[in-house]
Amino acid sequence: MPERVLAYVGLGSNLQTPEQQLRQALDELARIPRTRLVAQSGLYRNPPMGPVAQPDFVNAAAALETQLPALELLDELQAIEQAHGRVRIERWGPRTLDLDLLLYGDHSIEEPRLRVPHPGLHERPFVLYPLAEIAPELTLPGHGTLSGCLARCSPGSLERIESHG
Repeated sequence: MPERVLAYVGLGSNLQTPEQQLRQALDELARIPRTRLVAQSGLYRNPPMGPVAQPDFVNAAAALETQLPALELLDELQAIEQAHGRVRIERWGPRTLDLDLLLYGDHSIEEPRLRVPHPGLHERPFVLYPLAEIAPELTLPGHGTLSGCLARCSPGSLERIESHG
């Protein structure tokens, strides 16, 4: 039987009712084969990282216990994005749904399609703060403890807009 791995996913949306996009995506994460949704954060609003001529993003984080290999899990995440009408046109551009595989257990992965830990994870408040809500004791491979990363990362304009529940 394949090992069970605790994986963390970052969710983001800034098009077509972002809060609803994330709530629906969380339901869909819970239906991935051989995977169980074990925790989800509240929702957070923040300004876009890339081009500023776009709406604010809504972000969240989820913890998944999975038996899927990392690339199969990535395929499942991308299938959910596509079902939400995700189109990859512009880096850091607006999107209906963005699902990033942030961490896959304590593995470090360097593949053409996947880098884990997710690049920039340790310095992005819209990822760190939702993650801290569901896994405050987490260690980020190569970057130390989540609490240490938070201490070096101001929340800036990040605003919690909805609690999980």
